[in-house]
Parts: sequence; structure tokens; C-alpha cells
Amino acid sequence: MKTFKKQFIDFLLEKGALKFGEFKLKSGRMSPYFINTGMFDDGASIERLGYFYASLVNDVLGGAQFDVIFGPAYKGIPLAVATVISLSKDYKINKGYLFDRKEAKTYGEATQEEKIKSALVGYKIEKGSRIVLIDDVFTTGDTKYAAIELLKGLVSDVKFPALVIAVDRQEVGLDGKSAIKEFEQKTKIPVFSIVSVSEIIEHLSEKGKLAPAEKQKILEYLKQYGVEKVKKAMDL
Repeated sequence: MKTFKKQFIDFLLEKGALKFGEFKLKSGRMSPYFINTGMFDDGASIERLGYFYASLVNDVLGGAQFDVIFGPAYKGIPLAVATVISLSKDYKINKGYLFDRKEAKTYGEATQEEKIKSALVGYKIEKGSRIVLIDDVFTTGDTKYAAIELLKGLVSDVKFPALVIAVDRQEVGLDGKSAIKEFEQKTKIPVFSIVSVSEIIEHLSEKGKLAPAEKQKILEYLKQYGVEKVKKAMDL
């Protein structure tokens, strides 16, 4: 496991963003663990979070394969900004940031340039721009599909080298399918996570920071709701 992944798991635990217990998810499932990136609510923690996103972006894309980081409003905005700051400071990769307005400005009979300005804030994208999407989690993917539709509708021939998220829970949706796998198949955009729940279990178990009872509950949960890859790994 890469060092930045281990550091991120420790960071989640340290900031109280990773909790164990019993939590009801939006899906209605009762989960034995919960990730809350809302705990990163001050300058030091959002700067550190940006470093982990930047580390993953650098690891999977480097600096030559994209032009701008896009974070969907509202939660994606600080993520995009923190990531490009860290890319510049820690990896000497200077890229643009971009986010959408929840309520676009109105210009009457607007030109295409005015429409773009009314819908987006930040880096000026143009035909052929390569946009990395960034967000905290992936549940149904609705905000990601909406962002892609928006950006393609405003500028022709934009490309999406990757979608980057913090944690992959490695679960199937209510329909029994992996929402991430379905997203990748529909959009042809690869999804990368800083860590997966499997990596969290592995690292915390090795460091003795995951109680046997907590680990067993997570494994039982994944045996019921995990993606096929996780279930197969558990059978080995």
C-alpha cells in the first residue's frame, strides 16, 4: 500500500472522520462504520486533505494528462481548490480549478461565453480541455452525471481523464450493481479513490487499531453488500 494511503487512513481516524458503531446510511442500510469528510472543517485539515487528493492525482495522472480540477458545488468546491494548491506546492504541478454555480446568472440573450461565465467559476475551459472530476464520496453518481452533462453542454469536446474520490466503500447499490462500475461503463471515465474500505481494514488491522469485533462486523457487512471483487477476496 502506498505511504500516502496509510497516512490518509490515519488522518481519517485522527480527525474523527472515520467512526465505528452503527450508522444508518441514506440507502437505509445499517453500516458498522461511517466516513464523514465534514470533519475537515479548518485550515489545517482541509490543507492536509488537499494533499491526499493531490497525491492520488499525481500518482494516477501525473501533470501531463489534465488541465483543470472540477469540484461540483457545494462540497466539491473546497476539495478542488485545496487539491490544486497542493499540486502546485507539493508536486510543482500548476493546474486550474473550476466549480459550478448552483444558480446560474441570467443574461437574457446571452452569448456562449456569457453562458459559460454564468454557469462556472474559475479556470476558463475551452474545446478539448481535460477535466478531472473530484468529490468526497460516490453513492449514486447523480452529481457526477449532472456535472458531465453541464460541462459537455457548455463546451464541445471536453475530456474527462478521471473521477477522484476519497473513499470507495466497495458496495453494490440497491439494484445489486456497483454504482462506480456502472458509472465507468456508461461514461468511460475511470474512478480512483484515495483508499478503499479493504485498504482501511488492512492498514488498521496491521497497526492494531481495529478491534476484532469491529473488523468482524465490517467483514459481515461487506459479505452482504460488497462488490463481487470484495466477496471473492473474503472467500480466499
